[in-house]
Amino acid sequence: QVQLVESGGGLVQPGGSLRLSCAASGGSFNPYGMGWFRQAPGKEREWVAAIAWSAGTTFYADSIKDRFTISRDSAKNTVYLEMNDLKPEDTAVYFCAAGIPSLRVNDYNYWGQGTQVTVSS
Repeated sequence: QVQLVESGGGLVQPGGSLRLSCAASGGSFNPYGMGWFRQAPGKEREWVAAIAWSAGTTFYADSIKDRFTISRDSAKNTVYLEMNDLKPEDTAVYFCAAGIPSLRVNDYNYWGQGTQVTVSS
């Protein structure tokens, strides 16, 4: 059974940066891709970015494009989300997921427990 563990969340001022990590363990980890989603209080889970595991092709939501960067280290079974120029509206719990790299929640088989990102002065 694959387990995903996120880390790197926290409190940051507007305009600041954070780097989230998601480490996979257990089972035979060889996904088609990984994705990052976020969920703010009272809102639906929102897709943020995805990466094809083998090719490294990346995909981004328009709301974070040019500010966030998804990357992966295949040797470490880890995916990252570098977040720059953070805004208060980026505040949410961020989840990583493994499955088919897409914007659809149902395309992912495995999910992490989430890490809180709060952007506030």
